[in-house]
Amino acid sequence: MIRPSIKGQRLAALFLLGFLLFNYPLLTLFAGSIHVFGIPVLYFYVFAVWALLIGLMALVIEKRND
Repeated sequence: MIRPSIKGQRLAALFLLGFLLFNYPLLTLFAGSIHVFGIPVLYFYVFAVWALLIGLMALVIEKRND
């Protein structure tokens, strides 16, 4: 039987994390009229989470297999 790599498992976990962070109930928490640095908080949240997920994917992909 072929053993799946840890890199694939971590990428699948990041996908699930992204799915949860961009899910409707969580997005509605940030749908107010509050601004962060002059940007609506919903937009700030979406782009911050997006950048975080890209950074985590880069770490997973570039890391050597143990």
